[in-house]
Amino acid sequence: MKPSESIRPISYLKAHAAEVIRDIAKNHKTIVITQNGIAKVIVQDVREYERTQETIALLKILAKSSQSIKKGKFKPIEQSFKDLNNRIDTYKQS
Repeated sequence: MKPSESIRPISYLKAHAAEVIRDIAKNHKTIVITQNGIAKVIVQDVREYERTQETIALLKILAKSSQSIKKGKFKPIEQSFKDLNNRIDTYKQS
């Protein structure tokens, strides 16, 4: 999508709200709404928003994992699986 097609003034949104929402939902677009020539808000397809949030969550997990590795706070995968199996066994017994 071209940036020029994704920036609209608030007056356009007010006059064409239903059309804008249909277009965003159909084409999974994101539109920047301006007020007095300054970008103020983003109008985005809800599925695109959810994907963005999921991506951010995964990136946070990766960043935390990387920090843990740098700090030496990790254990070998064999130990991790052993711990998981012990937890599963404990759960099955209760």
